[in-house]
Amino acid sequence: MMRRNVQVSIVACCLGFLTATLLATPSDQGRPKRRGPVELTEEALRIHREGLVVDGHNDLPWMFREKEDLSFRSIDIRKPQKDLHTDLPRLRKGGVGAQFWSAFVPASTRKSGIAVRQTLEQIDVIHRMVERYPDDLEMAYTVDDILRIRKKGKIASLIGVEGGHSIDNSLGVLRMYYRLGVRYMTLTHSETLDWADSATDKPKNNGLSPFGEEVVRAMNRLGMLVDISHVSADTMRHVLRMTKAPVIASHSSAYALANHPRNVPDDVLRELKKNGGVVMVNFYPGFIVPEAARLTKDFFQQMRELKKKYPDEKEFGAALAEWKKEHPIPRGSIHDVVDHIEHIIKVAGIDHVGLGSDFDGIMAVPKQLDDVSYFPYITQELLNRGYKKEEIHKVLGGNLLRAFRRAEDVTRAMKR
Repeated sequence: MMRRNVQVSIVACCLGFLTATLLATPSDQGRPKRRGPVELTEEALRIHREGLVVDGHNDLPWMFREKEDLSFRSIDIRKPQKDLHTDLPRLRKGGVGAQFWSAFVPASTRKSGIAVRQTLEQIDVIHRMVERYPDDLEMAYTVDDILRIRKKGKIASLIGVEGGHSIDNSLGVLRMYYRLGVRYMTLTHSETLDWADSATDKPKNNGLSPFGEEVVRAMNRLGMLVDISHVSADTMRHVLRMTKAPVIASHSSAYALANHPRNVPDDVLRELKKNGGVVMVNFYPGFIVPEAARLTKDFFQQMRELKKKYPDEKEFGAALAEWKKEHPIPRGSIHDVVDHIEHIIKVAGIDHVGLGSDFDGIMAVPKQLDDVSYFPYITQELLNRGYKKEEIHKVLGGNLLRAFRRAEDVTRAMKR
């Protein structure tokens, strides 16, 4: 009698489940589960402290120019900066061990002939910023430098040039940037160049021109990481066919999850695995949240049109700010960012993903990734999803250090 009751209960439960499934609407079935706030634990904080966080892209140097403070008279990053994503107290709280500071200037400077000058000024800003805060920052040029500086309790500071327009079609300028401390260059920014196609402009090179190939070879010889963020998917593929060293995407995400041309397609992720490179996931909601990606697909074109209409920099800035207000996008959350990290792990492997926040270069941030102090929450969410300490450390920065070390090895071999 007892066995029969158990059997009846099981049948009833199964029928109830099948009925609920059949009666559920398509919108119920496709609706994502709600994911609550990530709560930090002592275990996650310990794992985070034991790792070395390398952020692939931070635009704080450009903010000094935007705020007309290239001499650091009004912005003191030793103090909290409520209008910025970055300051020293929050970098410390976030456990950042190495930071690539972006020497960015707009692609439009190429047409006005001031790209090289302004890029040099931005490189100078980074050096002077590091000199101004010697207790917290120190310039790094190699992997050994990063490890040495981190042991001293400082933040290793590196330079990345964002956009090949900054070399003005000159390999000599590229070599000089390396001597000044630049350790990666993003091949394009928002506009297609004479020698490389951008993700957000019309292509004209089918990837790279012959000169573009020479730029990649020169970067391999120098030991400068080739950065495939901002370039078209064809440019990514072209670079991967010819580079001798691992490449990085300093601040990009997964195209399969957010259909935006700034992101990396799965076929490129698989080739990147063979190459030994790293995709450093961007935090901008427009590149990580599907709906936000749809809404921001034409953002760079809108910027170009506003630039034509408002050639004066201040007028353009005001018009752009107004456009942003009129075109809000969903923020998403830390869960969306970690979804991209997980997707890259599934396609390319645990050795080929990192972090490239784009802080102070993005107009919106996900929930629980509000500024540079929030990096430990990524460690917590990876822990929540079952990743082990060693795997988390790879994502935080170990993968970038490996790729960088390999690029240094390639340079030494090419110089023999």
